[in-house]
Amino acid sequence: MEDYERKNRPLKGVEILFPAEWYPQSAVQLVWPEKYTDWAPLMDEVIPCYVAIAKEIVKREKLLIVCTDEEAVRSQLGQETDYSQITFGLAIFNDTWARDYGGISIIEENVHKVVYNFTFNGWGMKYPADLDNQVTPLLFTGAIFGFRTKLINMHPFVLEGGSIDTDGKGTLLTTKRCLTSMNRNEHLSQDQIESYLKECFGLKRVLWLSRGRLEGDDTGGHVDMLARFCNEDTIAYVQCTDRKERCYEELKGMECELKTFTREDGKPYNLLPLPMADRVEWEGERLPASYANFLIINGAVLAPFYNSPKDEVARAALQSVFTDREVTGVNCLPLIKQGGSLHCATMQYPLGFIE
Repeated sequence: MEDYERKNRPLKGVEILFPAEWYPQSAVQLVWPEKYTDWAPLMDEVIPCYVAIAKEIVKREKLLIVCTDEEAVRSQLGQETDYSQITFGLAIFNDTWARDYGGISIIEENVHKVVYNFTFNGWGMKYPADLDNQVTPLLFTGAIFGFRTKLINMHPFVLEGGSIDTDGKGTLLTTKRCLTSMNRNEHLSQDQIESYLKECFGLKRVLWLSRGRLEGDDTGGHVDMLARFCNEDTIAYVQCTDRKERCYEELKGMECELKTFTREDGKPYNLLPLPMADRVEWEGERLPASYANFLIINGAVLAPFYNSPKDEVARAALQSVFTDREVTGVNCLPLIKQGGSLHCATMQYPLGFIE
């Protein structure tokens, strides 16, 4: 733990808010697919997906697009796009999963805007990540975030945004399989990791899921593919009812765990089951399609669709909880071919973080 103690940390005694995703937002970040990345053979499919996501976001808030060629992205978005809502940040990167190497936002003393820059090691050293780790620091060399926002280097701690979810009131939801894996923070115990997270994010509690897995998932068990806070009282989760599914026992075990979790006041959570997505395959492999990978933005929830009758079932379930937001589907079949979905491709910044 000594190496972690020496690094930049929040000041002792400082009040820290880790905002929930439904907190009012300044902007959402996308990292635009490029031909030199793994998207090369899928550019004709994935660009329309990113365009669809971008257009839904700019209807409601600002959009930060990280790319290597602004003019090329403008050409793909088209002239009718409201560019007053878009800020471009130029950078090179290994991949486009902004959720996992994008900065994680906190607010100190209800005033000071801070972005944490954790280490990203390619989902447990599976893929190169050297360029990805430079993106967030590069964004702070200009005026994208404004001078009121401070970047804190949290290296060497490894943490991906998709591996954690918060209710904005001091409770964090995560998975043991991901955060305690030996190929991330191998020298730290679960208790040490929990203590570190509590200090960094001003947490009161960490809810650890020990069960839950999707076939084809190579993130090591990101919680944003499995279970998500919808509000302080409600958790949406992937429910599997087909005993023939290989992940049935894992998802059933996760459901049982969720039923034992209680809110800070001791009451059980309202649980919202989402259908397990129909089987999606590419090149002979099962892909981890999940309806839990939705994105909450100002006035709306963007839900991943997979060209299935279950799309509308999932949309209706989410709409029943997000009664004050429009739940809109986006075809994410192209995204899932690289192992991620809508939430994985995005990172939100709370109100006041981006000018």
